[in-house]
Amino acid sequence: MGSEKVGETVIVGNYVEMKPEGKPNGMKSKFSKLFWHGGSVYDAWFSCASNQVAQVLLTLPYSFSQLGMLSGILLQLFYGLLGSWTAYIISILYVEYRTRKEREKVDFRNHVIQWFEVLDGLLGKHWRNVGLAFNCTFLLFGSVIQLIACASNIYYINDNLDKRTWTYIFGACCATTVFIPSFHNYRIWSFLGLLMTTYTAWYLTVASLLHGQVEGVRHSGPTKLVLYFTGATNILYTFGGHAVTVEIMHAMWKPQKFKAIYLMATLYVMTLTLPSAAAVYWAFGDMLLNHSNAFSLLPRTPFRDMAVILMLIHQFITFGFACTPLYFVWEKAIGIHECKSLCKRAAARLPVVIPIWFLAIIFPFFGPINSTVGSLLVSFTVYIIPALAHIFTFRSATARENAVDQPPKYFGRWVGAFTINVFIVVWVLIVGFGFGGWASMINFIDQIDTFGLFTKCYQCPVPAVAASSPPPSHGLNVTAAAPLHHHPFNHTRSP
Repeated sequence: MGSEKVGETVIVGNYVEMKPEGKPNGMKSKFSKLFWHGGSVYDAWFSCASNQVAQVLLTLPYSFSQLGMLSGILLQLFYGLLGSWTAYIISILYVEYRTRKEREKVDFRNHVIQWFEVLDGLLGKHWRNVGLAFNCTFLLFGSVIQLIACASNIYYINDNLDKRTWTYIFGACCATTVFIPSFHNYRIWSFLGLLMTTYTAWYLTVASLLHGQVEGVRHSGPTKLVLYFTGATNILYTFGGHAVTVEIMHAMWKPQKFKAIYLMATLYVMTLTLPSAAAVYWAFGDMLLNHSNAFSLLPRTPFRDMAVILMLIHQFITFGFACTPLYFVWEKAIGIHECKSLCKRAAARLPVVIPIWFLAIIFPFFGPINSTVGSLLVSFTVYIIPALAHIFTFRSATARENAVDQPPKYFGRWVGAFTINVFIVVWVLIVGFGFGGWASMINFIDQIDTFGLFTKCYQCPVPAVAASSPPPSHGLNVTAAAPLHHHPFNHTRSP
């Protein structure tokens, strides 16, 4: 596990658990154990919950305006369950792979197992290559989204600099994540990150209810298929944060206890996302179609500024969550993954940040980029590929008989598990990738047509002089002006 020390290994059945060292000696060791070296079930829960909600909390009201209230709530529940199931499937495949390798006397104490290695060990190099391509591309754009979100949020506190300039600044700040060795070392960060998103979610809820509905509020969604499936894929993206499941599991002292952690994290996350999205949509309705960041519609107060600051810190943490697996892949590619020197590894990781920085400047489309990534990348990375991998890994009677983990009775054993997997593959392929990809790409292309690549300040308020002139005749997402005025909301072209 990178440069962390592991005291002993304990054989439990056919599985090797990594046990932490005995009692820490001295204040430095105790401090490090308390804030730095995390490997418990609670650490994994905080990591999953903190990583799952992130900046998407601010775009879910925008999705509700596209979907309507009922569909928004139902799809959150539906995709939450689907995401929890595929996270469970990934955990089963991880345990199967690691057990098989450790029977062959492979030692993982200085090596972080990743998803593409699980696919390679269980199904071969072709699965590895496909898994590696989708996973790395998704995590790359997941990191891009965090940079875009940082620039979008800080602008609502300090608009002396445009969003592109803020992206430059936060790109440099987020590059410091190269010094965090592995997911073992996110204990304090994941804990704080979840506190920050909890505050922000309840701020959005309470502030919207206190603000009340704007004059003439309309809740007309859903009105177009393009809007509907764009919003749906953003929710698909919301509950597709388990691309780092394997790395989080590997950081646990007892990874086999992960099975239900993602479900528990998802249930908590829903206590944040459902009330906040519903309340903001209730208050502002169709205005959200032109305001993909929920902060833009709420009046500036000390409470809002605090929420913005906390989300900025959390987005730095989430950038690290998304980027750390990319650091591992790069380290393995250049042969320094098991290097003991943290400084050498940090220096070697820096080239990974550069393309992320560049892409955030090219495509600063906060909100629409979530749906595009969700439909084209998340659909395969964390839904389709894991479900298919489980089916093919255990397709033979021998493999099922010798499986480390047998599906429980309440899932219908193997028949039930395979049935759920087939449903997920078909549903996500048709609805998530097919319709969602079509809608998201139309939306994304319209962003480019409306604002252009390298746009300096995406959805920034129109200057007073420009605001008095006739509005441009774009078919999508006109630049948002003062938040309490009702603007045209034809956010995409007609399908």
